[in-house]
Amino acid sequence: MAGTKKTTVLIIAAFLCALYLFNMGYISITSESFPVLGKTGAPAGVVFASVSAALVERELYGHGGWLPNDLPLSPGWFLDNKPCFQLGVLEVVRYSVRVLRDSLSRQRTTDAIDPDGDSAFTTLSNDPRRWIFPSAESRYARGAEHLNRYARRLSAGSAAFYPRSDNLIQLLEQYASLLGGVNTRLLNASRTLSPLSDNATRTAGATPVFERVPWHRIDDNFYYAQGVGYGLYHLMQAVRIDFAPVLRDKNAVVIVDEIITSLAESFFEPLIVTNGGKGGLWANHSNNLRVFLDDARQKMNSLITILTQG
Repeated sequence: MAGTKKTTVLIIAAFLCALYLFNMGYISITSESFPVLGKTGAPAGVVFASVSAALVERELYGHGGWLPNDLPLSPGWFLDNKPCFQLGVLEVVRYSVRVLRDSLSRQRTTDAIDPDGDSAFTTLSNDPRRWIFPSAESRYARGAEHLNRYARRLSAGSAAFYPRSDNLIQLLEQYASLLGGVNTRLLNASRTLSPLSDNATRTAGATPVFERVPWHRIDDNFYYAQGVGYGLYHLMQAVRIDFAPVLRDKNAVVIVDEIITSLAESFFEPLIVTNGGKGGLWANHSNNLRVFLDDARQKMNSLITILTQG
């Protein structure tokens, strides 16, 4: 009888462990891309606001929900790749909403700030690892709702969106800045034994400095960058729709399509993120990802130049 009880306990424990591991695997699946489509006759800005909201909602309500604030011993607490991916997506939305609040929804800097744009920015600025009083999920859900409300008000004619070239330049400058930081982190991760030469400021006679990325942080770095690429991929499609007249006027539609293509190339899922050298057996996934994101950043800078030239 004692042996039977022991066997039963072991079977139950094995089943619970298997269920726990299965749950970890399920919630570790990162979000898939989704179509970005404009509606005929919809005012400019509706797609941009709706996509920003959708990016937040997909991380809140997708596989496993929001993971960066999971409590100890929960399945998500043991994961780090998807939480880093979600933080990258969140950062893109934050950059976008800041420009929406400060410029895209205002004719002049002296105009009143749109209430939904302001509330979206405030709620999305909440600590992503906060789990209570208030939780990150509750604040981000409110932020997405404010973005959706802003989109509905645009459709109803009670909100404004100004798809001017100067506003697009501000948005692209923010995106290029974000990609610049991401690419530097990927560069540092891909050459941890070399001094940082480019993208660095040196003083005469100073010792070269580089930021070493610990080996156990390389995959976190990688997935954060992928989250940034994922968010920008969708929002640049929204830009293509909402700023279509400006882009056509500047003959810049093709370069926007090239940016979107470069960002789409960042969607690859290595079984294990490795940091191999040029002559080694293992791939250098950080460097491979950086190639696509840096190409997108350079094309964004080219687009900014085109828009600036008038």
